[in-house]
Amino acid sequence: MLTEDLANRFARIALGHVGREYPNSVQHVFANAHDIGTPRVMHPIFYGSFDWHSCVHSHWMLAYLLRRFPHMEAAADIRALFDARFTPDAVAGECAYLERATSRGFQRPYGWGWLLKLASELMQHPAHPWAEALAPLTQIFVARYQAFLPQATYPVRVGTHFNTAFSLRMAADYANQAKDAALLDLLRSTALRWYGADRNAPAWGEPSGDDFLSSTLIEADCMRRLLPTEQFATWFEHFLPHIAEGHPAILFAPATVSDRSDGKIAHLDGLNISRAWCWQSLATTLPAGDVRRARMEEAAAIHLHAGLPHVAGDYMGEHWLASYAVLALDAGAII
Repeated sequence: MLTEDLANRFARIALGHVGREYPNSVQHVFANAHDIGTPRVMHPIFYGSFDWHSCVHSHWMLAYLLRRFPHMEAAADIRALFDARFTPDAVAGECAYLERATSRGFQRPYGWGWLLKLASELMQHPAHPWAEALAPLTQIFVARYQAFLPQATYPVRVGTHFNTAFSLRMAADYANQAKDAALLDLLRSTALRWYGADRNAPAWGEPSGDDFLSSTLIEADCMRRLLPTEQFATWFEHFLPHIAEGHPAILFAPATVSDRSDGKIAHLDGLNISRAWCWQSLATTLPAGDVRRARMEEAAAIHLHAGLPHVAGDYMGEHWLASYAVLALDAGAII
């Protein structure tokens, strides 16, 4: 379970890297020979944590932990960070980067989902102006979903940043929190168009060498988040019909991580932790006596045990894994 002591440990990890500008993996398309700047110049808020999306979801984690444990030791430092980061000028700088013609696909779809997830969390801190300050950036990404999803004929099913089910699932939290019915309807109709007819998922190809998501399980959690309860139950039974027998077996076996100093191989620690999150979230949809639930909860525990000890240690994992650990440990509380 997520305790206050563990939450404080995770918060201290994130506070140590959200302001660490280097090393930095920049996603940038050059428009001309002079089109370059330091990470902090290009991204006044999200310049740390090795890359933009990790910095975004580290801020989400800090906001979530602050709401869960408002009196933890790190709370004052989180509030001070947010007061300094979420300002109109800094948000305007982030927006200016996105207004570049070459930034149309910036962080699509992974960073889009995490930015809206962050926005949904900040909205749950009404005593502070953070969500209001972020709103111009939030609305840019809402508009990008609205423009992109109708023309996205096919989903992307890989286990990395390009996975579309993950993005829909995280954006759904924002649509629900913001009471944006139009966006929620678009997310739901897109999920049904992409995944509604899927049956007997074989989990073929899992895990790939740099996966941090299970393409099978995140698709299921996307549908859980977007479909009405009874509709999801029917879909899920057809999608993974042999869970009670422990199949597909690959989904029940944690991945092996051979080198945590290699950023791509270190993704597999994230796969173990994100599988734990998905298994636990999906298990909550089943009654206590359902044999599938026991199987899923056991799988969640095994995967979490494999991944949790490696949240800190090497910066290739440390700059992002804690966010997924919070998702997994608090799966019952996080929608």
